[in-house]
Amino acid sequence: MKLDSSFRFAVAAVDAVIFAIYDHELLVLVKSVSTEGGHYQNQFGFPGGVMRPDENAKQSLARHLKDKVGLADIYTEQLYTFTDVDRDVRSRAVAIAYLGLVSPEVAAQYVNGSAKFIPVSSIKTLAYDHLDMLAVARKRLASKLLYTTIARVLLPTKFTLTELQLVYEIVRSETFDKRNFRKKILALDIIADSGEVQTGVANRPATLYSFTGTDVVDVPQIAGM
Repeated sequence: MKLDSSFRFAVAAVDAVIFAIYDHELLVLVKSVSTEGGHYQNQFGFPGGVMRPDENAKQSLARHLKDKVGLADIYTEQLYTFTDVDRDVRSRAVAIAYLGLVSPEVAAQYVNGSAKFIPVSSIKTLAYDHLDMLAVARKRLASKLLYTTIARVLLPTKFTLTELQLVYEIVRSETFDKRNFRKKILALDIIADSGEVQTGVANRPATLYSFTGTDVVDVPQIAGM
């Protein structure tokens, strides 16, 4: 691939793969790609952009998320650095990718121009190397469910054990035995009975739980899951 000779150095950029679970589906936030020269027309990509000389990656990510997709103060963690020479047809660009998560309430109410949450299962193509980025992000999230409390970011503040199990099953594309799942989760002491039950349901209302603490923390590996 022949690159524009005016670019002597690689450009540093940030991108965010932001997941949500809503209506029993894993969703991801995408945005219409618009570039000079007509590249990637009618394609979606993940929100992000070039870093400014006076900001670090985290600051650049916050700016792009706020300005381009209207999100602020969401959960993010650095994911991977994508360095393939031909990952952007316009120039030599290195992308620092982040994994992001939002609650189902945020996804359900989200409206912001050309950006939207869509089912991951519906994605066939994306701009740049964002299909690779999506695969890495999904793998990271599925893995972290087994040794951290990251599921808390994908749930309402109060949730049923069934809703918690669905998060694991949707992200990991697996089905877990109900009794075994509950036994293992409760043994970790990472969730507590909130003292409340569901409202507005036809059947017997289930107990609502909430995560203990306020942050995503490491826990012992959940064996057999």
